[in-house]
Amino acid sequence: MTPADELRAAAEKVSSLAKAATPGPWTIIKIPPYTEPLLLSRYEETPDDGEVAVAGHVDVEPEDATYIAAMGPPVALALASWLDETAHHYECSIRAADDVFHDDPAGREAFLTTGPGAPSTHALAVARQILGTTP
Repeated sequence: MTPADELRAAAEKVSSLAKAATPGPWTIIKIPPYTEPLLLSRYEETPDDGEVAVAGHVDVEPEDATYIAAMGPPVALALASWLDETAHHYECSIRAADDVFHDDPAGREAFLTTGPGAPSTHALAVARQILGTTP
């Protein structure tokens, strides 16, 4: 699997997960009689009686709830877009290296592995975490 393939596979996976999740907004709220924070994927106030109808909740520690709410589907979709764009930039580097280094295979290899045409190590690290793979 090429670096671009890894980046695109991770982008597809996280995008698919985000699109399947409740869109939110995800917020943290306490609703009586609950005393622990609840992570809510969606909630609505009923205008008639002011009661809150909970669409879904999970009992979690406050720090976990804050983190999960911050990393909701909109963040995942932005992450997927970044990974996909990074894959595109790497593929552009390959095409540029083919044009510039057509008579210099060693220069092409250096440009694509350790030079400015190399794939983003940070993006690859994120992609590999999403995919559960190692380099």
